[in-house]
Amino acid sequence: MDKIDELLIRGVDKIYPSKEAFEKVLRSGKKISLYQGFDPSGIQLHIGHMIGLRKLSQFQQLGHRVIFLIGDFTGMIGDPSGKLSTRKALTKEQVLSNAKDYVNQVKKILDFNGKNPVEVKFNSKWLSKLTFADIIQLTSFFTAQQMIERDMFQERLKAGKEISLTEFLYPVMVAYDAAEMNVDLEIGGTDQTFNMIAGRKLIEHMRHKEKFVLTVPLLTDSSGRKIGKTEGNVIALTAAPNDFYGMVMSLPDDVIAKSFEFITDLPMNQVEQIKKDLKSSKNPMQYKKLLAFTLTKMLNNEEKAKKAQKEFERVFQKRLNPTAPFEKEILNGSYSITELIYYSGLTTSKSQAKRLIEEGAVELDGKRITDTNFKAILMKDKPLLLKVGRKFIKVLPN
Repeated sequence: MDKIDELLIRGVDKIYPSKEAFEKVLRSGKKISLYQGFDPSGIQLHIGHMIGLRKLSQFQQLGHRVIFLIGDFTGMIGDPSGKLSTRKALTKEQVLSNAKDYVNQVKKILDFNGKNPVEVKFNSKWLSKLTFADIIQLTSFFTAQQMIERDMFQERLKAGKEISLTEFLYPVMVAYDAAEMNVDLEIGGTDQTFNMIAGRKLIEHMRHKEKFVLTVPLLTDSSGRKIGKTEGNVIALTAAPNDFYGMVMSLPDDVIAKSFEFITDLPMNQVEQIKKDLKSSKNPMQYKKLLAFTLTKMLNNEEKAKKAQKEFERVFQKRLNPTAPFEKEILNGSYSITELIYYSGLTTSKSQAKRLIEEGAVELDGKRITDTNFKAILMKDKPLLLKVGRKFIKVLPN
């Protein structure tokens, strides 16, 4: 494949209105403007985001104008896509706090310097200035039927759950982003199709031009569950190399081939061979290690990837303790194993910690713990080595 073929085929779900129409524009030599929006509903971008980010990078390398849009205004409302209940609204302070490190995180993939730097924009710059009259005008381009027909809203109606009016307005605001920036293309996951198509309609009315939409597949396992959290931990782009490598090794086997295809540069003939080998029940370990090494190298460097692989083999294949586990200080005392995990920051809730214990994913000082009521005593000068899934932490008494 040449670069344009790879751009339009690899890691692409659909192109609206058609791949043929968009390819004609690209092969004409025209330089287009494009963007992807990221609502800062959390503080970390993870490997699931890499599919779209790598598409942005490919367009950037071909000389097109790329915009990295931070949805600091829309993030306060929350995207209803795929949600069976209304999101809890975030404050402006929460959103800005979540977004403060976004650019540093994506620097591992996008170039914000050089001859064709990626531009960073915040949608509060224009959305916060809209008057009520402006909003009424914008909503006139859409119908209530269009909104209510969304699958997720239909599911909520059947379940007797509420749909807020702000959720109806979310696609309108996202559509206005595209019109305000006057872009030629929007990139987003398949779960964003409705919102991006809304932008096509609005930009046609406001700018009298075509806006293309390129949807990228979501990184999911065979059951359809999104990949982005493994054993309760986001596989963040900025995770320490050893942790990142270990978390990739924890991915389900059925995600290996997809990950090679969607978020690495491994040639497609090699990806196809991996698919064949995995279908023939070949041991996936060698390919999972190759994936972990490849991604760790991409987001760090080869030296760190080699060290991470060596540490993984030392700890998980030779059953030795890590050379330099992270440390966490908590107060002296007696804790249930569930509390110890939660207070150590290895899970986001006690219920999550309980589930991991029951699944046999927890060890304390080398001993597997399966009793959620197990008591751990943290005493002066007696730190505890806690292992949860692929993560180690040394708990220090304070």
